[in-house]
Amino acid sequence: QVQLVESGGGLVQAGGSLRLSCAASGLAFSNYVMGWFRQAPGKERGFVAGINWSGGSTAYADSVKGRFTLFRDNAKNTVDLQMSSLKPEDTAVYYCAADRGLWIVKTGRDEFDYWGQGTQVTVSS
Repeated sequence: QVQLVESGGGLVQAGGSLRLSCAASGLAFSNYVMGWFRQAPGKERGFVAGINWSGGSTAYADSVKGRFTLFRDNAKNTVDLQMSSLKPEDTAVYYCAADRGLWIVKTGRDEFDYWGQGTQVTVSS
């Protein structure tokens, strides 16, 4: 049974940093591409960042480019999202997602089969 567990969310002031972590179990982690999505109140869940199996290829939403960085550790079955220069508009529930794949970074919500429960990130102004 695939399980994704997010951690690291919280309350931070604008301009601050947070590091989200997603721990995966029940899957051959290096055979999966990973992604982070977020959902603010009243809005649809949208793509934030994605990474291929090796970590050698990543993709970011335009709104977070240059501020967020995605890492994965295949030995630990984790994928981390380092968020810097946070803005109030980054406030959302952040979700980790996984799907079978190797080289192609996936960015579509419907492309991912497995999801975590989410972690709340709140950025105060």
